Amino acid sequence: MKYSYWVLAAIFFTTVSCSHREKPVDMTGSAGKPGKESKYEIGTVTEKPLSSYVKLPGQLKPFEEVNIYAKVNGFVRSVSVDRGSVVRKNQVLLELEAPEIESQVQAAISKFTQAQENAVASREKYRRLKDAAKEEGAVAPLDLDNALSKMKADEAVVMSEKSNVASMNNIKEYLTVTAPFDGIIIQRNISAGALVGPGSKANDQPLLVLQHLQKLRLEVYIPEAYVDKVDLKRPVRFTFNAIPGDEHEAMISRSANALSNMRSEAIEIDVQNKKQTLKPGMYAEVKIPLLSDAASILVPNNAIVRSTERHYVIAVKEGKSIFKEIKEGLSADNFTEVFGDLKEGDEIILHATDEIKEGTIVK
Repeated sequence: MKYSYWVLAAIFFTTVSCSHREKPVDMTGSAGKPGKESKYEIGTVTEKPLSSYVKLPGQLKPFEEVNIYAKVNGFVRSVSVDRGSVVRKNQVLLELEAPEIESQVQAAISKFTQAQENAVASREKYRRLKDAAKEEGAVAPLDLDNALSKMKADEAVVMSEKSNVASMNNIKEYLTVTAPFDGIIIQRNISAGALVGPGSKANDQPLLVLQHLQKLRLEVYIPEAYVDKVDLKRPVRFTFNAIPGDEHEAMISRSANALSNMRSEAIEIDVQNKKQTLKPGMYAEVKIPLLSDAASILVPNNAIVRSTERHYVIAVKEGKSIFKEIKEGLSADNFTEVFGDLKEGDEIILHATDEIKEGTIVK
C-alpha cells in the first residue's frame, strides 16, 4: 500500500512538469517571419509651417564710442571732466601745455613778418625801376626783369610763411581737447601734470573714453542657415535679461551683408535710450521674424545623418532602408526643414546612424 502511494505521487509530478515545459508547436511558420516588429524606431515626415521666428542672443553696444588721445606731446594742465560726466559736442575736456609749441608759433609769426617786409621792399623797388624805365636808356631791361622776379619770389615766400603760421596755430589748438559728439565719459585715465602724447601702440591707454548712450546698437549674429529667411518688413521683438517682462519692438536698422568667421551675419537694431535705463553690454533675447509662413517638409532632428560627404535621412520602403540625400533649412522645436526627395507621410528611421547600410531589412 505504501509503495502504491509513492508510485501515484511520481506519476502526478511528472505530468505537471511536462505541462509547464512543453508548448504547442507552430506549424504555420508565422513566428519566424520578419516584419511583425522592427528593432528600429520609425517616424514619419510631416508637412506644416515652421515657427515664424527664431530666438537669438544679442548684446547692446554704444551707438558711438571713441578713445580720446592727445594729438601732440605735452603736460596736462587741467581736466574739466570725470567719469560719468555728461558732455556736449565741442565742449572742452582737458587742456595741455607745451612751451616748445608756443615758441614755434612765435618763430613762425616772426618769419612771416620778415617775409612781408621783404616783399614790400621788393615791390617798391620794382615800382621805382618800372617808373624810371619810362625814360629810354635809364634802366637796363635785365635789371627790370630781375626786380620783377625778386618781387614774385618774395611774395611766394610770404604765402609760404603764412601757411606755416596757420599750421602752427592748428598745432597749438591741439593743446585743447574737445568732445567730438554728445555723450558720457565712461573712463578717465589721466590727471593734471601727466605727460601725454599721441597713442602709437595698441596697448596705450586713452586719456578718456567717450560713449554716446542716448541711442544704442543691439547687435545680433544671424546664423548662415537663417540669413536668407529674415523678414526685413516685420519688427524685431526683444527683452533684456536684466529687465525681464519688458518687451521692446523695433525694425532692423542695418546689416553687415557679409558672413563672419563664425559663419554668421551681424545685424543691428537701433534702441532709443533717452532715460538711459539701458547700459552697453546688456544681453537680450531677440526674436527675429522669418519668411517661413508656407508649409515646409519637416523631419525630427535625430533622423538626420550628417557625414563629411553628405547629409541624409534613412527612409523605409517595402521594409528596407533607402538613403535620401537632403539639404537642411530652418530648425525649431526639435524639427528641421529639409529639401529633398521626401513627402508627407514617408517613414524614416529615428536615431539613425551611418552604421545602418542601405538595403537593410528594417521590418
